[in-house]
Amino acid sequence: MALIAIIGSGFSGISAAAYLAKAGHEVHVFEKNASAGGRARQFKTGSGYVFDMGPSWYWMPGVFEQFFNDFGCKAADFYTLTLLDPAFEIVFSKEDKVKIPASFEQLCHLFESIETGSAEKLRTFMQEAQYKYEVAMNQLVHMPGLSLGEFLNADFLKGMLRLDVFQSLSKHVSKYFSNEKLIALMEFPVLFLGAKPRDIPALYSLMNYAGLKLGTWYPQDGFGKVVESMVEVAKTAGATFHFNASVSGINTKDKKVTSIMVNDNVFACDAVVAAADYHHVETLLKHEHKNYTASYWSGKTFAPSCLIFYIGVKKQVKNLLHHTLFFENSLAVHADEIYTDPQWPSQPLFYVCCPSKTDHKVAPAGHENIFLLMPIAPGLEDTPELREAYFAEMMLRLEKHTGETISTDIDYKKSYCVNDFIGDYNAYKGNAYGLANTLAQTALLKPKIRNKHLSNLVYAGQLTVPGPGVPPSIISGKIAANQLINQFKQQPA
Repeated sequence: MALIAIIGSGFSGISAAAYLAKAGHEVHVFEKNASAGGRARQFKTGSGYVFDMGPSWYWMPGVFEQFFNDFGCKAADFYTLTLLDPAFEIVFSKEDKVKIPASFEQLCHLFESIETGSAEKLRTFMQEAQYKYEVAMNQLVHMPGLSLGEFLNADFLKGMLRLDVFQSLSKHVSKYFSNEKLIALMEFPVLFLGAKPRDIPALYSLMNYAGLKLGTWYPQDGFGKVVESMVEVAKTAGATFHFNASVSGINTKDKKVTSIMVNDNVFACDAVVAAADYHHVETLLKHEHKNYTASYWSGKTFAPSCLIFYIGVKKQVKNLLHHTLFFENSLAVHADEIYTDPQWPSQPLFYVCCPSKTDHKVAPAGHENIFLLMPIAPGLEDTPELREAYFAEMMLRLEKHTGETISTDIDYKKSYCVNDFIGDYNAYKGNAYGLANTLAQTALLKPKIRNKHLSNLVYAGQLTVPGPGVPPSIISGKIAANQLINQFKQQPA
């Protein structure tokens, strides 16, 4: 049995802790914040609001289910999932709004009503997307990305062309649809992957299958309940969690980690899983032990940061769904101002989540819980004045959409942006989603899951394989855990 320290308790850290503890190791998780979950933390107000701080789209339910199944249980043992119908709404203008139904057949009818012939094209598109999803989820996402040999098997190579790795998602979508609204709908899931549609491989049309075919779900009590449930699984397996426990150093000897510094105390260990920000963990190492240089990180394409507002409203808001995307402006312009010419957006798109429409427990009776999110470039200047200027614009458009005044009924408000991501998560440039899933940053080309110089240090989370998002992070923790489990199996007792 080895004593293993895990730095960070986001989804990847919790996942790694559970699998390592199940394998019989002594596992200690060190979290700098007061609660588990990382970006998926939850906070409660004295007046009765419960806010999920980050993730709000529950896609790929099979990944969550597989995690619980690996420990002899199921998600339903811990929380209840609600299928959202409509799944979400896209606002193109006050008069032009599209609600996305949960039923795929109804979705086909919707497409046909917008563009003649598109229903059949959507069915064909989804068949290909399903193939990509199944190959990705059954093979690709579980590969540690350490060598080319992982990809050299007959079945994978045979289907390589169908995966569309070398074609952009933008070109792929335009082969099927010409209507701008349908293109926007099919391209929007890449917002979760952190890059422009023209820069992301068409492989990621698998996200369309995940969201539009497998459904958009909501875990009752919010994503915080998912975090709580996974922590319970990890604790039952034997893991121990330490909160308000900041790791400030990693000590090494003979090409191995020997201990970590926790709140200025030495914690001896046999191995470390770095499930905190990859770049930050590297700053805790000596120069000769780092996987990557400062220039490596500065040359990478990072997913966006976000400006977020958590607001409580002392009335019920009409004409608002659980998820609403405000796409009145150009996705291309907003994307350019994130990736090509980083600046605060001139014509922003944004997203609104109102979980109290589905879950009465997240707000006081008769109130609404509303979450506003606007993607922005990482590393931007972050001031209270800028936050408030964009809050005013988002509220104006939200009120226009709902047809009622909301701002005068706000009884709770909190903002969160670049500086908070840096302060709470040591996030590189305040990024919210990790590395963008461009072709040059996919699979083997992502930051390595193993340290090249220290044999007992592995990484997990959204800056390594398989990539950004909650389901990939859960899988990342499992991959990292398996690296150490197999390593200790091969060592003499």
